Amino acid sequence: MYSRVLKSMSRVLALVMVASMPIALAAQDAAKPAAKASTEGSPSRWDIFAGYSYLAPKDTVNSVQPDGSTLPTQFKSDNYGVIMSGAYYFNKYVGAQIEGASHDTWIDGGSSNSGTTTASGGLIFRFPTGDITPFAHGLVGGVDSGGPQHQPYTWGVGLTAGGGLDYETPLLHHHIAIRLFQADYEYMHVNSGPSHFSGSEFVWGGRENIDAARLSAGVVLHVGSIVPPPPVTLACVANPALVFPGDPLTITATPGNLNPKKTPVYTWTGDGVTGNGTTATVATASLAPGTYTVKGSVKEGNKPGQSAECSATYTVKAFEPPTVSCSASPSTIKPGESSTITAAGVSPQNRPLTYAYSAAAGTVTGSGATATYASTGAPTGPVEVTCTVSDDKGQTASSNATVTISEPYKAPIPPISSPCSITFDKDKARPARVDNEAKACLDQVTQALKNDSTATAVVVGEATAKEKATPKGRHAKAKDLAAQRAVNTKAYLVTEEQSGIDPARISVRTGSTDGKTVENYIVPAGRTFDSEVQGTTPVDEGTVKPQARKALGARKHHKK
Repeated sequence: MYSRVLKSMSRVLALVMVASMPIALAAQDAAKPAAKASTEGSPSRWDIFAGYSYLAPKDTVNSVQPDGSTLPTQFKSDNYGVIMSGAYYFNKYVGAQIEGASHDTWIDGGSSNSGTTTASGGLIFRFPTGDITPFAHGLVGGVDSGGPQHQPYTWGVGLTAGGGLDYETPLLHHHIAIRLFQADYEYMHVNSGPSHFSGSEFVWGGRENIDAARLSAGVVLHVGSIVPPPPVTLACVANPALVFPGDPLTITATPGNLNPKKTPVYTWTGDGVTGNGTTATVATASLAPGTYTVKGSVKEGNKPGQSAECSATYTVKAFEPPTVSCSASPSTIKPGESSTITAAGVSPQNRPLTYAYSAAAGTVTGSGATATYASTGAPTGPVEVTCTVSDDKGQTASSNATVTISEPYKAPIPPISSPCSITFDKDKARPARVDNEAKACLDQVTQALKNDSTATAVVVGEATAKEKATPKGRHAKAKDLAAQRAVNTKAYLVTEEQSGIDPARISVRTGSTDGKTVENYIVPAGRTFDSEVQGTTPVDEGTVKPQARKALGARKHHKK
């Protein structure tokens, strides 16, 4: 019993030594400057992990008993275990890892019927994201396992694949992290050999092919840093970069990568420069025109440390002539109307300004910042108005605005309309006769022609397919009812309505619609009926004559 305990303890000590190798190697970096905190921007070079581990193996080992029968025995979970690992990272994401773990009977007080100790190595991948660092790894190595029937501890091979999540803490300047969990799948193969007697003691054998789930948690120590501390930077900007004598000017410095534990010290040099901290001002009133440079520097504290310098340039310009912009409101007017002209003059030196105006056509009156343009006598189209500004030193500037004089308004031509239609389906004996019910519709047509003396009317007659069919019989004669209906409708409009409308303003046509109707159209002047209404054919009014609207005579009754 004690020999197994000593043996297991020696295994764990060996694992501790193996996992501690990165610490010894990291000591070589001690002479280097202290690394920054382990963050997303400056991850650690080494990660040392130690913690608790739980192992849930799954396998049934068939062991041959002394009487020759087979005893299947399953592994039990190891509730208590220790795990350590060391990882060296080549860059921010990829590293090499060695790992050792022990789930042995000496740890859980002998409650388990088996024990395993693993030692493996492989690759590890991490993904730093602020305070959280997920990782994944794949390892291969050896496993020293005692079987579920107290088989002797035997070395075999093992594979590990899994990952976990580390939470970065502010402890020791972010060098301590909590491994919230590490979840791994482990495959272990161990051959304990055949069962046999060793003297009077029976030794169990069998082959172990273990699928195990392992859960771990603990503490991670970050050692070293992949990215060295970045140098201090300082950038300077002059605002504005172009000034006139007497204009205010500010130089702003923006530092970078300063140690927050040290108080930065700023200095400024240059013509007319006075500064305090990250800003400086320049007195430009006494400066001659030209380009100047201001230099700034920052140092981390008064003691030797990192420092940086910057420079910003600006230009002092000589006094310039004024500028002016010219606008018209409204910019489009009708003939005879007026527009307000506004001139916005600016002197860089704030000199007094005077204004003058002129126009290519029409007249402009006014001498201040606003004037009035009158379009009387100007032709239609764009007219250019010129605004001129002068300062007290005789320097001038001009700008133009355009006023457009529009054409007089022309009303749009109304579209072709169809106010109404009439039907011919009631009088079977006279299918082309315009009955009295059509009066209301034709009154609308008449009134529309009276309201617009330039408009014309188009009457389109329709017939059914049956009416258009060739009649049967030797003496049958075809009738063009569509044309007859249109001609009769026009005759009604001209004669029955007594409207006095010129017949030449009414044209008759036939359409292709299947029906016993006449559609009436009003065509305003400027509209073309044929291009807007398709599928009609003119009627030859020399061939189709209008029919009289006589009422049917009373039927005669014969005596018997």
